[in-house]
Amino acid sequence: MTKQLTILPRPEHLETRAVLKQLVTAHRYLAELKGVAATIPNPEILINALSLQEAKDSSEIENIFTTQDELFKAAVLSDSSRNAAAKEVRRYAAALRSGFERMRGDHLITVNRIVEFHQILMGSDAGIRKLPGTVIKNLTTGETVFTPPQDPSEIQALLTDLERFMNDDTVCAADPLIVMAIAHHQFESIHPFYDGNGRAGRILNSLYLVAKGLLDQPVLYLSGYIIGTKADYYSLLQSTRETNNWEPWLLYLIRGVEETSKQTIGLIEAIRNLMSSYEERIKKDLPKLYSHELLGNLFRHPYTKIEAVQDDLGVSRLTASKYLSALTEKGFVEKHRSGKYNYYVNRPLIRIFE
Repeated sequence: MTKQLTILPRPEHLETRAVLKQLVTAHRYLAELKGVAATIPNPEILINALSLQEAKDSSEIENIFTTQDELFKAAVLSDSSRNAAAKEVRRYAAALRSGFERMRGDHLITVNRIVEFHQILMGSDAGIRKLPGTVIKNLTTGETVFTPPQDPSEIQALLTDLERFMNDDTVCAADPLIVMAIAHHQFESIHPFYDGNGRAGRILNSLYLVAKGLLDQPVLYLSGYIIGTKADYYSLLQSTRETNNWEPWLLYLIRGVEETSKQTIGLIEAIRNLMSSYEERIKKDLPKLYSHELLGNLFRHPYTKIEAVQDDLGVSRLTASKYLSALTEKGFVEKHRSGKYNYYVNRPLIRIFE
């Protein structure tokens, strides 16, 4: 039986000494991440690149695998849509961006918005479960470990409670990272959709951090952390349901925020340093070509093409082609061909993600 949010333990029972200690370090690195992210002049650079990486990692948790090459090629080449896994990963990135755009004005996470980005994620409008029969099984043994609510009215009521829990601070006055961890657990336990609940729940984590002002952009993603601790993740989800002991789950997810913040800070600093290097080199080697827009294009699109340069710089196709040829000649990008299409790779940027 799914526990409703209205009977969750009081905040003072959640904020144990161990949890409070973990919160201090997690918030320190999360604040540092927020500041470092702000040093990248164009936020689209981070959102584009990091959301794709998150999409790849989150999909791998669901056993949907694609390579870096196929993922980035799918962003620029229409014939790459034949790769089904890359297509699914691209839908994840699109769903995350859509969720961010919808809530960035009022900072509210609503059931309707969750359903909207889930539709993009799955490429279908199946919506919230209406038919019984959904269970959560141990993938190794096939044993049913948890049965989420089956009645559509109960699912809707639990989602409404969850919406209020995430948006109304008077419902639970605990630290936002505690609320995020509880909300994630509750969403996965409600299991509101026929498929894609894990991926939707991980998108919610990122959006919630922005909704509460802990980040300005969705640049912290826990999927990599969960991949590395997958057994702990599923074990703690279930043990918390069975024992109502929240501390181990809270420590696990808050520690994930700290560790992922550290990793993302390093990643962003590496991107910033590479951008600075490219700026200096392009100004020196190709001074007539340099512009902020060109530099932004090379980092917004790790794999780029003539049409992307045209759009970003507002130049003709001939001029865009000349720019990419000159950049290739000087070693800023690599030129590749797939079928009838040319594409250009910022290889040093790709190495940062690898």
